[in-house]
Amino acid sequence: MRKNFTFFILSHTGSPVKQGTVSKTFLLLLSFIFTTCLIISGFIAYDYANLKKSEFASNHMESRLSYQQAEINRQRVQIRKFADEINSLKSKLVNLNNFEKKIRIIANIEKAEDQGGLFGVGGSMPEDLDPGISLKENHSALMREMHDQVKQLNLASIKQEDSFESLLNYLKEQENLLASTPSIRPTEGWISSKFGYRESPFTGRREFHKGMDIANRKGTPIVASADGVVTYSGSKGFLGNLIVIDHGHGIVTRYAHADKLLKQQGEKVKRGDAIALMGNSGRSTGPHLHYEVRLNGISVNPSKYIMN
Repeated sequence: MRKNFTFFILSHTGSPVKQGTVSKTFLLLLSFIFTTCLIISGFIAYDYANLKKSEFASNHMESRLSYQQAEINRQRVQIRKFADEINSLKSKLVNLNNFEKKIRIIANIEKAEDQGGLFGVGGSMPEDLDPGISLKENHSALMREMHDQVKQLNLASIKQEDSFESLLNYLKEQENLLASTPSIRPTEGWISSKFGYRESPFTGRREFHKGMDIANRKGTPIVASADGVVTYSGSKGFLGNLIVIDHGHGIVTRYAHADKLLKQQGEKVKRGDAIALMGNSGRSTGPHLHYEVRLNGISVNPSKYIMN
């Protein structure tokens, strides 16, 4: 016997009670259909959500790929720019090296033989990089070549710096040597006695005159003939009031028979500085300057050290 279910529908408005009867089979079928619809709706909603999620991820990935591609393009532009700059640096470095060679030729300065060229043995400059190369196929090759050439440029710049430093030190040494080499007349006047053998004005005998005598009025300024340091300033027997200047490099000058000494021992002097006033002190026949130049302790002809 089939079971039926009776439903009574009541109304609050006072309408007659409505009655409905359905079978159990119908209710089960209705429940099955409702449950099936819910399940299908759930799958549809799940698929839709996954589809939206995939679409969002796809859009995000596309945007990211687009950004990365733009970044790659910018990097390729930078790589080409760096390649151009490396070529320019090589050219400038070679120009500096050629400029140094010209200076050495003009100054007659030899370069050390063990340098082996600016870019190593042979000294040839690496070939220029090709900034127009296709970076899609040859990206790695260009990067390796740039890396190698940057290393070469670094080594070449260090070598060039050392070479310039040695050149600068040599030129400074020559500058110091020139500044310390007597080259001007120590006073105004006429030469009353030259360097070499002469007849002594006091004994009448032949003697060796170790300096040059320059005569003038008493009080005539006496100047340093080169840069140096005063190593003696005072009275010295027959030489009278004497100033001795050490110029370095084994060069010493002596200024004797002064009336007044203007510099003290230990003072530094420059070429042309007034160091004394001409006089007649010591054993002298009249106001004059006895001027000596000594090289490594040996008296040499002062006239060879007078350029004016």
